[in-house]
Amino acid sequence: MSMALLEITGLRVKYGDVEVLHGIDLRVDRNEIVAILGANGAGKSTALMTISGLVKASKGKIGFDGQLIHQLPGHEIVRRGVAQVPEGRRIFGTLTVQENMNLGAYLSRDKKQVKQTREWVHSLFPVLETRRGQLAGTLSGGEQQMLAIGRALMGRPKVLLLDEPSLGLAPLVANAIFRTILEINESGVTVVLVEQNARAALKLARRGYVMELGNIVLEDSADALLGNPEVQSAYLGGGKP
Repeated sequence: MSMALLEITGLRVKYGDVEVLHGIDLRVDRNEIVAILGANGAGKSTALMTISGLVKASKGKIGFDGQLIHQLPGHEIVRRGVAQVPEGRRIFGTLTVQENMNLGAYLSRDKKQVKQTREWVHSLFPVLETRRGQLAGTLSGGEQQMLAIGRALMGRPKVLLLDEPSLGLAPLVANAIFRTILEINESGVTVVLVEQNARAALKLARRGYVMELGNIVLEDSADALLGNPEVQSAYLGGGKP
């Protein structure tokens, strides 16, 4: 294994008889933000779910923090330090904000650390503290996204996998989420960001990958991808970065 925190080699994934990831290689170094770009159906979410153990690889390896994890169950991968914020947020609407947060810390037995982590999350998203007794389903879309991220952070992950965090959010709210993602990264959490807003993702990230139909077709620094005419045409509306 290399010094990468997360390293995927030759990863293939099938849904039934249909292969959806065709042997991808991907590396994320410690403390990086890495963006994964691509159209719907490119395989981005499948890649994240396979890292999390929610989908099983048919071939290939996933190394995390020096150990292979691709054959581990999902809860053990979480225990190792991988947390995912799924597309669509998937918060528990009939539970309170506080109860959702508590679920994110279900593997922790250290009450003092849980309390400290909750205070940290509240500093990132103050609205979660003021609405801690409110049913999560009554929050706005932006607040629900904050809760989904906060819940994931309660497990003190080493890497945070974010799947479309700005989806369906007003631009001002999305920008606030992106600023907080940067703050989370600066605190020492490595971030893998799947995001339709390619320009915002590349301005946040250090490096990026472009996926098409289950393959990685481009890998470069975020700045180089922002300046790439093909990326501009396909994902940045044809305009300059």
